Amino acid sequence: MKSELFYKYPKSLLNKGTGFLSDYSHSLNPYTGCAFGCSYCYVRQMPVSTFRGAEWGTWVDVKKEAAELLHKELRKAKAKGEVTIFMSSSTDPYQPVEYREKVTRSLLEVMTEEPPDFLFVQTRSPLVSRDVDLLVQIKDRVRVSMTVETDLEEIRKHFTPGAPPIAARLKALQELADAGVPTQATIAPLLPSSEDFPVKLKSLVSRVCVDDYFMGDGSGGRRTGRLGIRALYEELGMEEWYDPSAYRIVYDRMRRVFPDHQVFVSQKGFAPF
Repeated sequence: MKSELFYKYPKSLLNKGTGFLSDYSHSLNPYTGCAFGCSYCYVRQMPVSTFRGAEWGTWVDVKKEAAELLHKELRKAKAKGEVTIFMSSSTDPYQPVEYREKVTRSLLEVMTEEPPDFLFVQTRSPLVSRDVDLLVQIKDRVRVSMTVETDLEEIRKHFTPGAPPIAARLKALQELADAGVPTQATIAPLLPSSEDFPVKLKSLVSRVCVDDYFMGDGSGGRRTGRLGIRALYEELGMEEWYDPSAYRIVYDRMRRVFPDHQVFVSQKGFAPF
């Protein structure tokens, strides 16, 4: 599905970190809207989507002159104290439009000049490896978190047909790791996966975060429930994976392969430093 692009001139970029992101001083979204249009995305239930009058995934706002604005805001924020940034909370910074518009790359260029105390980059796109030259300049002040909800491509296609293939994401993690960029695999929201999942991640990352709808959608799973996601599990005969206790399946598997201090659950896995 091709998304319609709109060009906006935002008045601000840095938003105060609140709720699930209260460990951060700010959140930063290079775009509004997300072309990946994942079926379970909690943003579908938020005002930015519900007031739009168009289906989530069919539109994207491109933030123009974002780099200039961030440079000003970042300098002001750093003068007031510690600056930790979560990028991004309600869009993917490396969705397809980034290939052409390069808004995210322009923001990273600013942050190599005015580095925040910590930058957390959350994406499900292998395009993030394009910016390895900038990420290595931020060094130990950055962590790239790659969403890998499952290791089974047929499951990925069922739930997120518009998102990048799992193999491409794992390849990007390898490229980042080889360059020395701190990374983690984020299994969020966790989908049905195989027992071999942890082994596939072990050589790529030194941190794993497990999260689900019930812990991570900001409403105890109610937002996700209103999206009718249970039906997607029923179609596969995998209803047992749509349950508040299902995360234990993956969490326990990860702990058999990764040391305890490298396996995190929900909010703690997204925290800075």
